[in-house]
Amino acid sequence: MKKWEEHVRRVTPYTPGEQPCDPDMIKLNTNENPYPPAPGVRKALASLDTDRLRLYPDPSAGKLVKALACRYKVGEDQVFVGVGSDDVIAMCFQTFFNSGKPILFPDISYSFYPVWAELFDIPYETPALDGDFRIVKEDYFRDNGGIIFPNPNAPTSLLMAQKDVEEIVARNQGVVVMVDEAYMDFAKGPSALELVKRYDNLLVIQTFSKSRAMCGMRIGYAIGSPRLIRYLNDVKFSFNSYTMSLPALELGTASVADEEYFRETIGKIKATRERAGKALKEMGFVYPEPSANFIFATHPRHKAKELFEALKKRHIYVRYFNQKRIDNYLRITIGTDAEMEALFAALRDETGE
Repeated sequence: MKKWEEHVRRVTPYTPGEQPCDPDMIKLNTNENPYPPAPGVRKALASLDTDRLRLYPDPSAGKLVKALACRYKVGEDQVFVGVGSDDVIAMCFQTFFNSGKPILFPDISYSFYPVWAELFDIPYETPALDGDFRIVKEDYFRDNGGIIFPNPNAPTSLLMAQKDVEEIVARNQGVVVMVDEAYMDFAKGPSALELVKRYDNLLVIQTFSKSRAMCGMRIGYAIGSPRLIRYLNDVKFSFNSYTMSLPALELGTASVADEEYFRETIGKIKATRERAGKALKEMGFVYPEPSANFIFATHPRHKAKELFEALKKRHIYVRYFNQKRIDNYLRITIGTDAEMEALFAALRDETGE
């Protein structure tokens, strides 16, 4: 070991879903939207004045903040934007989780949470999901340094009822509670955004990556009380004033403007999810009730890892987690109807079902 390596911070990094470069692939492993962004996004990109790229973008991200505030009927001082929801959540960890007490998040959840906790030297505990992969709300009714959980959860796709979310927030008003709603637009239940006006310790985080089909643009945002947002901006301006690029601001604003296309795309994905669930059941797969743009499925007679490898040989990519309790499940992103039919044909071949 080199002398300078003695003081390197070592963490176990987050492992993202595989990003293969295969022109003939069916990619159902990273929960991307199978449809393009709103037509207005393409127009905004075509009309982007490249001469403006020589200038710094608006550090307040005012145009996008205003569009989001208008869309969600909140004040502009209640919106914080960042480079994807990952950036937003990391900023929240740095800003709010500094008490020295363990923060809480589920044992089966977004696997970036422990990475951030270790990176920022934040102690954490992971209450176990129950036997049906549901969050046990009572596990969060104890002393802690903050709480974060996805709703719907990932990778299970299960939705927690709003009354249970509210009870967790209400019983933890001495700390910040973050609800990570990356997949909420695909759910049947209401968003925790409805609770923001009643609880000044609640932050709701969402993203443009899934429902708005803009993974490549990296736009995320948080909505909460003005005080929470002010603290977040203080940390942001102490770290990087210009987090949002000019194209991200312009294209993100254009996306928010097209509500009709947004609803149409969500509807298509939900309809395909319904058909996909029926097809998987017919083949003997079992899964929790999905509320996201993916299905978390297992088969009682076929090992998930073997199915994962067999599909990969056919250039069909789904997500496999080599993790205790879920190592016999596949997370299957909802693609187009044609992509799902190709997946089902491959699964019927492999399972004989």
